[in-house]
Amino acid sequence: MYSLYSLLLLLVLIGSAPWWLLQMWRHGKYRSGWRERLGQVPERLQRHPAEETIWIHAVSVGEVLAMTGVIERLKAELPSWRIVVSTTTDTGQRLARQRFGEEDVFYLPLDLPFAVGPFFQALRPKLLILAESEFWPNLLRCARLSGAAVAVVNARISDRSLPGYLRYRTLLRPLMQNVDLFVAQSEQDAHRLAQIGAPSERVQVSGNLKFEVKAASKSHIVAAFAEAMRREAAGPVIVAGSTLEGEESLLAGMFQQVQPRYPNATLVLAPRHPERFAAVASLLESSPVSYQRRSAWDAQQAIAGKVFLLDTIGELAGFYELADIAFIGGSLVSRGGHNVIEAAQFGKPILVGPSTENFRRADALRVVDAQSLIPTVLLLLENPDERTALGRRALEVMQSQQGATGKTLSELLRLLNVQTASEIHSESRA
Repeated sequence: MYSLYSLLLLLVLIGSAPWWLLQMWRHGKYRSGWRERLGQVPERLQRHPAEETIWIHAVSVGEVLAMTGVIERLKAELPSWRIVVSTTTDTGQRLARQRFGEEDVFYLPLDLPFAVGPFFQALRPKLLILAESEFWPNLLRCARLSGAAVAVVNARISDRSLPGYLRYRTLLRPLMQNVDLFVAQSEQDAHRLAQIGAPSERVQVSGNLKFEVKAASKSHIVAAFAEAMRREAAGPVIVAGSTLEGEESLLAGMFQQVQPRYPNATLVLAPRHPERFAAVASLLESSPVSYQRRSAWDAQQAIAGKVFLLDTIGELAGFYELADIAFIGGSLVSRGGHNVIEAAQFGKPILVGPSTENFRRADALRVVDAQSLIPTVLLLLENPDERTALGRRALEVMQSQQGATGKTLSELLRLLNVQTASEIHSESRA
């Protein structure tokens, strides 16, 4: 099965090579780390070999943020161990290097034996931790053959992906045998994991690690934006984050309807993917609304009555603190929606579209579609008490989910079965 899978994957990669090259040329995507993706272990990873290593894979920014607390706790409990982190996306790679150091961060190799194998040989991890639902067959098999334990944490099976998993559960079942521990976000996720072949005795529930991501500190750009708001008496502020193609035009149209009633309103518009920044700028250029690109903004330039196009990476989370209403993108199109927690932790009223497969607590969200977006925004702007109540429910839901980091850490340490710093300290005091 593994040989056939590897052959098919290799053929797909070869057949799709022109597309990947086009993406590199047009958008600069996938240029970084391609040697690592093909199995070349970077020298920086080999400079500080450790007797005991944990390899953590976090796909992108959301997973890096979610795993940060676990990584910090693991480092505190296992100070002599080395923790290395792989990512798939460039944005995840940049954030991981900022947080954990360049020498311990790398790109996940392609799921082919010749690419994955060298990393296990060089790192010799005692434990491989995968965030959410990264069930890569060769990665899991190489981990098992190398003697490493495997854990999937913050595990989730979305409504959208469940039918596909169930369709291929006969193939998935032996794959799941390579995982020693599943730590699921919810009882529903735990049940779904068992449905697709995870041994039920290996499945635990911790809660969602993303509910414990620390609120973003106010960056200099957010502080400058807040100062400009005060100076211009700007507001209300609508923050539309992680938007996808097809949503920006609807949001620009919504802003046109808001402006006559609220001339100083500002829409902070943050497209999900950097390669679309120019396209969204062109869309705004051809629309009746005024707009300002963040990348060209001077703090003395006006923002009241404009769309503020956030064409930078890593700054969105802080802007939610300034929002009167937050819209979470990916939900007016059939993509399942993105993370609501960055807005919820500031107690902001949250709007999402009908494509909300990724959201499990709809009572803390206001669901809109293309037709109801404008009247719902206007209704909330006219009713501050309703906005406050909606934001409070979102914050309460988030706070009710605390504790996932501690539970996940306990399960991982139990799997490793090693003496921790806390246990050593307790023994010394005794």
